[in-house]
Amino acid sequence: MWGHYTQQLIHSLPFFLKGLWMTIAVSLLSLIGGTVIGFFAGVGRASRAKWLRRLLSVYVDAIRGTPFLVQLFILFFILPELGVQIKAFPAAVLGLTICSGSYICEIFASGIEAVPWGQREAAISTGLNRYQQLRFIILPQALRTILPPLVGQYVLLIKDSSVVSVIGVLDVTRAGWLTVQRIPEGILVFGLVGIFYFIICYPLIHLVNYLEARMTVQKFRL
Repeated sequence: MWGHYTQQLIHSLPFFLKGLWMTIAVSLLSLIGGTVIGFFAGVGRASRAKWLRRLLSVYVDAIRGTPFLVQLFILFFILPELGVQIKAFPAAVLGLTICSGSYICEIFASGIEAVPWGQREAAISTGLNRYQQLRFIILPQALRTILPPLVGQYVLLIKDSSVVSVIGVLDVTRAGWLTVQRIPEGILVFGLVGIFYFIICYPLIHLVNYLEARMTVQKFRL
């Protein structure tokens, strides 16, 4: 029986590959958008402007304090009731971008705040403006702290992308749900789904381990 199901699953591989490419597309676009939002929001969170920090705190707390599935439902089901129509794919990308941006914001803010204040004072004393301080002094040092958790957040984003299947996005998870209706052997079907996610995430997991090991060695040398 398993041999018959395995043969059917092999014939379904093109369908799974289509879902895989959709997962990659949603994840990549969300990764880029979330990083851009997270970077600027993180810089704002680490700034001296209290009003900006408080405003960004509302965004971060609201997103991190609610389930991503609820946020996705608001975008796809609630907004149309208010006259804002968003299709499944844009809703998935927008939802993941907003959600990941809040977490990446905290990563950038923590990394920037970890730079000793004396470094900033030295930059100010040399006459550098705020942009130059950020570009030449703060960010190069902050990246040592930022990179490992940032790449780790990318891994979580890819895995969270499986949630977008509930609004009809034909990603690899939804491909699995549709396939299991024809091939009632869940271990085979979702085992394959898990393999696809592992293939995407493993290089990033390996990169996280490498970066953490390298940062640890640099701190030890210091």
